[in-house]
Amino acid sequence: MVTVALADDHVVVRQGLRLLLESDPEFHVVGEAADGIEALELVKRRKPKVLIADLMMPGLDGLETTRRLSRLKSDTRVIILTMYGDEAYLLDALGSGAAGYVVKESAGADLFQAIRDVVAGRRYLSPLLSEVFTRGYLQKFRTALLKLSNTLTIRERKVLKLVLEGVSSCDIGARLKISLRTVESDLANLVGTLGLNTGHGITRQVVKRRVTNKRARKPPGKTN
Repeated sequence: MVTVALADDHVVVRQGLRLLLESDPEFHVVGEAADGIEALELVKRRKPKVLIADLMMPGLDGLETTRRLSRLKSDTRVIILTMYGDEAYLLDALGSGAAGYVVKESAGADLFQAIRDVVAGRRYLSPLLSEVFTRGYLQKFRTALLKLSNTLTIRERKVLKLVLEGVSSCDIGARLKISLRTVESDLANLVGTLGLNTGHGITRQVVKRRVTNKRARKPPGKTN
């Protein structure tokens, strides 16, 4: 059974969430809090697996509550439940240590999945919010890389352009008539030259998922 604590300054919201969650025997609400201070005490006392916290609460808001739990090295995973779908709030929440971010208008089934995901050690964002955020981040990522492209060799610039178009390593090799080993070498140089090896974790994940493509097949064409 997954134990859950609720933190929201509106009692009607807390009661609604309790009814929703306890309609599934997999979840058990162990307590409610009306603000961040109460939420911290509740978590210390009951040690729930998940705290569902409103973003805006009196006293300590959801972000500061999350930050304090992170500093306490609490095992409780925090899901921010809010009406705000802005990227700035989302980034603040993730930066504060929240494991999930769910927009109230898309709660319901989303909330059940969010709890399951964060308990399993994964991060959860409401699907629409996740799509918007990822699309916006990748666009910023592409722009930043292109601004730095004047530090690269001609071939590295060609590789970078294809990478940003979503072309796999194998297909890059085929188009440029170079070996897969050479493509991977150029990618390693790109990572080092652009400082991606010391960048944020999200950037590293973008590089891993969108830039590299493991050797599923050999590329046609000449080798270098």
